[in-house]
Amino acid sequence: MVNILSQLNIIKLKNKELLAALAIVSVVFVFGCVKDNFVETVGVCPIVVSTNPANGTTEVPLNQIIAVTFNEKMNDETINQASFKINGPSEVLGIISYAGNTAYFRPVNPLLPSTTYIGTIESTVKDLLGNVLQTDYIWTFSTSAFFVDLKTAAMFGIIAGTAVINSAGQSEIRNMDVGISPGNRSSIIGFPPAILVNGNLFASDDLLPLGVAAMLLQAKLDLTEAYRFAEGLSFPTAIPISGDLGGRTLTPGIYKSNSSLLIQSGNLTLDAQGDANAVWIFQIASGLTTVGGAGGNVVLTGGAKANNVTWQTGSSATIGEFTSFKGNVLALTSVTLNSGASAEGRMLAQNGAVVLTNTNIIYKP
Repeated sequence: MVNILSQLNIIKLKNKELLAALAIVSVVFVFGCVKDNFVETVGVCPIVVSTNPANGTTEVPLNQIIAVTFNEKMNDETINQASFKINGPSEVLGIISYAGNTAYFRPVNPLLPSTTYIGTIESTVKDLLGNVLQTDYIWTFSTSAFFVDLKTAAMFGIIAGTAVINSAGQSEIRNMDVGISPGNRSSIIGFPPAILVNGNLFASDDLLPLGVAAMLLQAKLDLTEAYRFAEGLSFPTAIPISGDLGGRTLTPGIYKSNSSLLIQSGNLTLDAQGDANAVWIFQIASGLTTVGGAGGNVVLTGGAKANNVTWQTGSSATIGEFTSFKGNVLALTSVTLNSGASAEGRMLAQNGAVVLTNTNIIYKP
């Protein structure tokens, strides 16, 4: 009987030892990570905590910079085109950078419109201790139509590089700000009598509020990026245009002029044909001029929205006297509104001035 009891106690002891061993293995399994040589090391497992765009996001801008944030700092040498992939109809080429806990993928070319993409972070990426991601991280997102995202520049009705001038009359900028960079406040002229309704004036030399110079610099960078995006967009295929668009009706699409462009001998009508998300992008190699008199207006119909109309202008834009204009002007040099002209949109000039000639109105699209 004593021998039987002893054997039972030995079995119980072995069971306890087995349970303790299992507990240790469990702890290592929970808190350990597998290296490339399949040796477990105690430490924090690297994981993906968020992506931008997030999984399942729709209407992603075509110039989106894709970001992946980890729970810890990673070995940036392991995050490259082979381990950080974006695939649509084909693999996307991109420039990869890394800051803090976040990896960034900047596509070399704009993403395709209305397309679903699959993002993958492969399990070859490592943290600073050599621990690898335990499984591939995969997510999806889909892009918008070919929309130009102004980002922080969208808060401005006017952006200028050298000067913002109101020559005469009480011009108004409604529900948007006015900014100048690198020009300073002394180059904002004629405010008043020009006024801002629900908006503010910002100049690069403003000391208050804090951070104005940096905010304007970011807006100019976003404007430049939007300009280049609009200029370089090639899908869907651009429709060639030239001369005077007055009297024409255009459906959504990309329209490309290899020289200057006019709206003079009648109004230009943009017809969305019932699509509230319809987009127009005008790629103009030189100047844009609208001329009042027999027309010169931009008219929206069929549910078209001014905010979905972009005029990328390779030099300067002039909005004609007493004309009604629609859309966002992204001018390389300058923008001028002649007397009485109004615009539902933004007048954004990278390098030169924005001039209001006499009693102009700019209102938010």
